[in-house]
Amino acid sequence: MSRIGKLPITVPAGVDVTISDENVVTVKGKNGTLTRELHKDMIIKLENGVITVERPSEIKMHKALHGLTRTLINNMVIGVTEGFTKQLEINGVGYRAQMQGNKLVLGLGYSHPVEYTPVEGITIEVPSPNQIIVKGANKEVVGETAAKIREYRLPEPYKGKGIKYVDEFIRRKEGKAGAKKK
Repeated sequence: MSRIGKLPITVPAGVDVTISDENVVTVKGKNGTLTRELHKDMIIKLENGVITVERPSEIKMHKALHGLTRTLINNMVIGVTEGFTKQLEINGVGYRAQMQGNKLVLGLGYSHPVEYTPVEGITIEVPSPNQIIVKGANKEVVGETAAKIREYRLPEPYKGKGIKYVDEFIRRKEGKAGAKKK
């Protein structure tokens, strides 16, 4: 049995969960509403404020889907109650970020400023010119948005310039001068 899949999901107060016959799960909370269609073979039950996920058989595909289905539902419940955040850090001389209305404007050493408009349900905050915080209820979209912003200037290994996640470690390389000293 899947260690993750067999864990029950407790629905907190103020969260409304509905499960249709076609395994379409809708979760409503203070941060919004999330809807996701899950695999039709999985058995999803809601009883007394506790969601359980069961698999119909022991075949490999059902075993794989068991933990996945439970995790997706749990992320939906966490998303509408607490939400998800990703923090990015900008390193480099003259590299900066700022908000203009709902647009994120990045100065990343290009000949033009890079503008990014977030999708619906995502909020971007810039507490300082070298810090970006991406927030939202859908974990998948928050990660995707942070990855798109990071893609504008990936961190390079020589000086560490670029956009990186706050908890990311960039392995540094020696330059040409360091290679000659053998």
